[in-house]
Amino acid sequence: MLGYLARRLLTIIPTLFLVAVAVFALVRLIPGDPVQVMLGDAADPAQADQMRQQLGLDKPIPVQFLYWLEQLASGDLGRSITNNLPVLPLILERFQVSAVIVLVAVALAACIAVPAGLIAAWRQNSLLDLAVVGSATLLLSIPSFWLGLLLLLFFGLKLKWLPVIGYVPFSESFSQAAWFMVLPVVTLVMVEVGVLTRMARAASIEVLRLEYVTHARAKGVPEWRVLARHVLPNAFAPTWTLIGLTLGHLLGGIAVIETVFTLPGLGRLLVDSIFARDYPVVQGCLLFIAFIYVIVNLIVDLCYPLFDPRVALS
Repeated sequence: MLGYLARRLLTIIPTLFLVAVAVFALVRLIPGDPVQVMLGDAADPAQADQMRQQLGLDKPIPVQFLYWLEQLASGDLGRSITNNLPVLPLILERFQVSAVIVLVAVALAACIAVPAGLIAAWRQNSLLDLAVVGSATLLLSIPSFWLGLLLLLFFGLKLKWLPVIGYVPFSESFSQAAWFMVLPVVTLVMVEVGVLTRMARAASIEVLRLEYVTHARAKGVPEWRVLARHVLPNAFAPTWTLIGLTLGHLLGGIAVIETVFTLPGLGRLLVDSIFARDYPVVQGCLLFIAFIYVIVNLIVDLCYPLFDPRVALS
């Protein structure tokens, strides 16, 4: 176990280095000059040159990259060009907002989708199965931003049950913050339930056709026990992989949902920084997102033996 963990942690270093190279190159390909964005079109050329020297943008690209790597090695992602704040605390502050929404939404979606997919597979080709598959396909086909807008119009503007715009941190008021999180969480749950249900159903159908399930039924084991003890543990592995990928993707930034519901999350920070040509923040966000993906995948791999008895770490 420890040897496997050590090998996986060692692979993180070259992965993040390659990501850093790609991020640095892609950011430099973004059209526009951050100095001109900050100073405006009517800026004095001398003042613009002075600011480029202060930001290190006048140096050759390889020198800028080496300097950035040196900062990364010390845990410093630089300072934002637009507001002169440290990048790492800014990212962590925004990530807290995204993490709360994503973790709650994915947990609820998994709790709904896994039993629904299992029951649909158990009653394959029945009306119940058709209803579950049809609902999952419908939810999977609806764009998240459109679904969020519909929920805002119905529950926010028409019924006035939930707040439409704004955000309250949990540190100020837990109850008010929870009310502002209801619609974003429900939107993500409805979107992710579709894909998770289809995966859980497909995996369960494959397991239900195996011989040990038939053997358990032949011994007179109750059907609920067959599903709970024989089908679910062996069919959950592919769904668990998809949950990990979904979790990493959403933790990396749900910019559309955060924009619709005006939430100050990581995805919205990345989008705003791209428009502002804020190189340090864009680089920091992309590198942080890659790090989240790597960590989530590592956690998923380490948890496999807990859900699938056929898997053992060596």
